[in-house]
Amino acid sequence: MPQSTGAYALLGLTAVVGALAAALAFAMLRFAAAARDTRRHLRGGAETALLSAALEEAVTKLKAQERATAARADASERLSGEIIASLTAGLLVVGLDGEVRILNPAGRRMLHVPESLAEHVHRDYRRLLGATALPQVIDECLASRVAVVRRPVQILGADHSITHLGVTVSPLFDDKAALHGAICLFTDLTAIKELEAQLHLKESLATLGELTAGIAHEFRNGLATIHGYSKLFDLKTLPETYRQYVEAIRNEAEALGQVVTNFLTFATPAKLTLTRIELGAICDRAAEEVRAEARSLGGDVTVRGDFGAIDGDEVLLRQAFSNLLRNAVEACADASLAPVVVIRSELNRVQGVSHIIVEDNGPGIAPSERERVFRPFVTSKRDGTGLGLALVQKIIVFHNGRISAGTSPLGGARFQIVLPIAV
Repeated sequence: MPQSTGAYALLGLTAVVGALAAALAFAMLRFAAAARDTRRHLRGGAETALLSAALEEAVTKLKAQERATAARADASERLSGEIIASLTAGLLVVGLDGEVRILNPAGRRMLHVPESLAEHVHRDYRRLLGATALPQVIDECLASRVAVVRRPVQILGADHSITHLGVTVSPLFDDKAALHGAICLFTDLTAIKELEAQLHLKESLATLGELTAGIAHEFRNGLATIHGYSKLFDLKTLPETYRQYVEAIRNEAEALGQVVTNFLTFATPAKLTLTRIELGAICDRAAEEVRAEARSLGGDVTVRGDFGAIDGDEVLLRQAFSNLLRNAVEACADASLAPVVVIRSELNRVQGVSHIIVEDNGPGIAPSERERVFRPFVTSKRDGTGLGLALVQKIIVFHNGRISAGTSPLGGARFQIVLPIAV
């Protein structure tokens, strides 16, 4: 019986130890499983964190590239705008629907498009340019799909001035060779045209002088003979009926002699004695010569502005400005107006010229006569010879300048003279 009790006790102890071992094994297995789960979780979280960091870095780089691209696009757009605005040539870009896409400031000035039309883009170029020849050239290019190269075009300004343009119009094609507009480039050739006209005029004046000087001398000799023979008659011994005829012969011979003298002065090739002179002093002296006459008629002659210096012939230039001022005073007097005559100047040191304006409040010059007034023997005065303005033009041209006639804000004539100043 005691042996049986010991056996049962040993058996129970063995069972307890087995249960404890099983519990310990189960706990170890759970701990190992938990450790595996923890390691797996930690490894997955690290991978997720790394992936998230990589994505964030990629997004940051993309945003930086986007900002850089946008900055480059803005810089390129600004540069394009600056280039277009800085072009000295005119630039006009139009679409097939006639819409103006680009018109740069230089082009707006050449085409006389008012600043009030600041929103000139998106307008129809035919309406914007008005009755000029440029829309026809653009239409020709769009219709033929062929470039129009160096076409001369004239633009008439509001003040009747003419701007000469050299125009090139090219069709605009996309990458599929489809036409979608035209680009027009144009340059102002007015100064070149004026220089050509000036050179042609100078050559014409020289040729005219050579051809007519001899003829004028012969006329003067004949008139001198007629006048001399008329002087041989003693008017006191002549019958009254003949006296008036002899007097008329003398007067006409003297008048024609003066005309021939003036024409010889005009026709003789200019021989300039060049010295450094102040244009302001020349104009002051010319004004002083006619100021007394103007004041006697209730008016005055005013000189103002910055004239500058010129390498020129003092005698000839004073003669030119005296003729202009005297013509102005006489024109006002003939119209029974108190002469208001102004001579003023503005210097353009960039171009190296002096712009001199002589204007009055007289009857003025009709637009159709503004080119003819400089031709010899063209005059509106009853007793005029028509050589005064022709001689003025000759003097100005031989000083490498130019003169044009227009309308003064005072209501009368306006003569604009451009002379190169000394450097």
